[in-house]
Amino acid sequence: MVNRQIVLAARPDGLPKDSDFRLVSANVPEPKNGEVLVRAMYLSIDPVMRTRMSDVKSYAPPVEVGGLMGGGGIATVIESKYPWLSPGDVVEAPMQWQEYAVLDGARPRRIDPLPEPITAALGVLGGTGLTAYFGLLDVCQPKAGETVVVSGAAGAVGTIACQIAKIKGCRVVGIAGSDEKVKYILDECGCDAAFNYKTTADYIAKLAELCPKGIDVYFDNTGGPIADAVFGLINVGARISICGQVSQYNKAKKEMGPRFLWELIFTRAKVQGFLTMDYAARFDKARAEMAGWLRSGQLKAREDIVEGFENIPKAFIGLLEGNNIGKRIVKV
Repeated sequence: MVNRQIVLAARPDGLPKDSDFRLVSANVPEPKNGEVLVRAMYLSIDPVMRTRMSDVKSYAPPVEVGGLMGGGGIATVIESKYPWLSPGDVVEAPMQWQEYAVLDGARPRRIDPLPEPITAALGVLGGTGLTAYFGLLDVCQPKAGETVVVSGAAGAVGTIACQIAKIKGCRVVGIAGSDEKVKYILDECGCDAAFNYKTTADYIAKLAELCPKGIDVYFDNTGGPIADAVFGLINVGARISICGQVSQYNKAKKEMGPRFLWELIFTRAKVQGFLTMDYAARFDKARAEMAGWLRSGQLKAREDIVEGFENIPKAFIGLLEGNNIGKRIVKV
């Protein structure tokens, strides 16, 4: 058996290119006692991996040049030397961008029972859904009747955050990057209003129009000029959740926006970043609640699946260019 892997060939300058990645082959390793050998079925493609391609300080170490690109996946257990996993079990696991992985048996999470579709374990019932759930409900604590603004609203996390806000009785305004995406978050995610930031000249004027009572909650996936505009319209007691800053990921030099911290003084607003892993003790409870919303039809999950292991770099670059709606996944 040959283990195909995708490694970082060079640190990108701006938007990554195909030449920044290299497809290599390695031997499939043998599991030792306490380990399992798994084979990838689906791999998660997430924008946060762009931050790890650069040699900058972050909550996780950067990928070394020549090192494996990271990411989670859904995999089948091929061989097990760990007592609670057996060949044929389906697991969610930290696969990295490779077909086979040997892992400490305690690291994979057995998916039992299997959701329908199984890829929900990476999306709405996986890291994506958990990020939206805790970033909105714990950090922002939205209340019925409040105005919630979500940037990157047509992305994997954004689509779930919009719907959870609606479930909680909020008025939701979504911001997305195409007319197709705007239509999707209005028709399928239940947003009360939305706009295409690429065809909008004045973000402050548009937000003021769509949020006549101001903004109580902002779920920030993008940063940049959109976030700058939001801060000028926040209400007293507003809560802002910093989930991602995708508008900055490909910039060699970060943009300098307005200095908005003074807005927090008289609004007594809260701005908080978060990492989903901090809530690990409550993952099962959150998954159970979201599974209930899925069954009742209150929550919908759109997936954008790309076929073929060799297409991972293309799928990742396309994600950073914004050509997806919902959760992007590669079917190995």
